[in-house]
Amino acid sequence: MKGVVLAGGLGTRLYPLTFVSNKHLLPVYNKPMIFYPIETLVKAGITEVLIVTSGPHVGHFLGVLKNGKELGLKHVEYAYQEKPDGGIADALSLAESFADNDNLAVILGDNTTDADISESVKNFKEGALIFLKEVDDVNRFGVPVFDKDDPQKIIAIEEKPDKPKSNMAVTGLYFYDNKVFDIIKNLKPSGRGELEISDVNNAYVKEGKLKWSKLDGYWNDAGTFRSLYNAGRYWAEKNE
Repeated sequence: MKGVVLAGGLGTRLYPLTFVSNKHLLPVYNKPMIFYPIETLVKAGITEVLIVTSGPHVGHFLGVLKNGKELGLKHVEYAYQEKPDGGIADALSLAESFADNDNLAVILGDNTTDADISESVKNFKEGALIFLKEVDDVNRFGVPVFDKDDPQKIIAIEEKPDKPKSNMAVTGLYFYDNKVFDIIKNLKPSGRGELEISDVNNAYVKEGKLKWSKLDGYWNDAGTFRSLYNAGRYWAEKNE
């Protein structure tokens, strides 16, 4: 399995911090934010990684990540998303040649977690696997709708719903087989004008190929001022 870290976008929710640097290079305690998702992949045995980025500060990644050796990567590539507001699925589409028919572990560059996903990596064969986490502000995320007759079965993913049907958020960590690229090619932009990752996941739902796992341990997306602060505080306390 190969890894993809999605580190695009303009980080508008973190202006003015992101006027001077890409969001994913901002510090979370003592490391650049993007170190955390990369370390999650490396800890699970994934050492070939593609970094997808966009916006005016893309050159900064080379100076920070270099060739990835210091983080335990054997191979790192970079891809440029020309439309930073094109959506997560649009960014993922750039990984097709890198994947080379292999399965992918996809993680958002603002996700920090101490979860160990190595067993999930070993056991993944086909379809899609999403990781869920119970959160208080669930309407900021994609939210699963569970089958009333089978609570372990997801029948749909709703993107940022006003009235969430569960308190479980779809974290920014996904496993996909190589069919994901055909799915993305057939997506239509949402009302926000983006190719939504929830639509990708719903396509797997329709095929009966979507599974889910609860993400154990700490998880936080550091995309807002409050969550960036909370993430920094957690990692400071964990490492002191």
